[in-house]
Amino acid sequence: MPERSLAPAPDADSVFSSPGTWERGGEPWASSEQRTLTCCRVTDETHDVRSFEFRVGDGAPVRFEPGQFLTIRANVAGMPVERCYTISSPPTRPWLVSITVKRVPGGIVSHWLHDTLKPGHALRAYGPSGSFTATAAASLKSLYLSAGSGVTPLMSMTRAALDLGLDRDVIFIHSARTPADIVFRDELRRLAAQSPRLRTFFVCEGSGDEADWRGAIGRLSLRLLSEWAPDYAEREVFTCGPAGYMSAVRDLLREGGHDPARYHQESFDLGAGVAPEPVDDAPSIAQESFTVKLSRSSKSFTMNPSETVLAAARKAGVAIPSSCSQGVCGTCKTKLLDGTVDMKHNGGIREREIQKGFRLLCCSRPTSDLTLEL
Repeated sequence: MPERSLAPAPDADSVFSSPGTWERGGEPWASSEQRTLTCCRVTDETHDVRSFEFRVGDGAPVRFEPGQFLTIRANVAGMPVERCYTISSPPTRPWLVSITVKRVPGGIVSHWLHDTLKPGHALRAYGPSGSFTATAAASLKSLYLSAGSGVTPLMSMTRAALDLGLDRDVIFIHSARTPADIVFRDELRRLAAQSPRLRTFFVCEGSGDEADWRGAIGRLSLRLLSEWAPDYAEREVFTCGPAGYMSAVRDLLREGGHDPARYHQESFDLGAGVAPEPVDDAPSIAQESFTVKLSRSSKSFTMNPSETVLAAARKAGVAIPSSCSQGVCGTCKTKLLDGTVDMKHNGGIREREIQKGFRLLCCSRPTSDLTLEL
């Protein structure tokens, strides 16, 4: 393969302190835009976790922020299915993007990826999205806490920082069932050896088949946290993993006096690759129903104001691309031509997009009749 130079590197002094820094390198790819991903390499990380590396479109570099995710679209048994997966590769290596996927019991897409996707195969995906990034808060010291495949966004952040030679003060604590389930175990140890200010720790529920395991056994506790990161109260915390793990970590940090304003967590369950349905917190509206008109197709349907526009559209047989269903991924972003909605999103849309009239249909409920650009 001919040698190719990297896209211009971001300013190392500001890369993790100002949003948008990564936009200097690579090619724009909107979260609402589909492109083709061609699989280049498949790597076994553990017995049930694989990384899939992709070339995007014609091979042009792609820009994103470490911690963001892609929404992939697969045809499984003839049916289109979409799921969100965090990008595990760093934006400092923009010609290939990778996702790292755990085979989840009953997981339609994770099984399809593990069983079907091979180098040379192609699928479609929506562009990078999400606000769980290291640019979310400026900090001289960070604490990364992950469990299972929740390690992926934090791995992207770690790889990016080391690629840029930032030598950041990071304590990275990862929880797993057994030592054999530690994703990126060897690489994390290697990276820590290269960067003295990156310290990695593992805690496993059991030793599994490794009788000589000398690491911590059990679950992350305030005692372990205080031992490994005695200054955790001074650190910006980034957490990702199953919902139960993140809830336990949040409670643990609160008990230890950590400032909740310095706590950041991923908003969807990476283990399953898809977010849960949002809690119904619909506003109280007196009118019984509203009419939604679609400008391009000239179709229309009526809906209850307690429903999200996306849910009502699905009931009416209107196909709208979507994935997370809780205002995180941005896949269902649609322009609102007329009317008003109550939108409660979780970072999947930017203020400038809202000002231009776009809304996330998965977390928008009507407060009047609507006209959508569909």
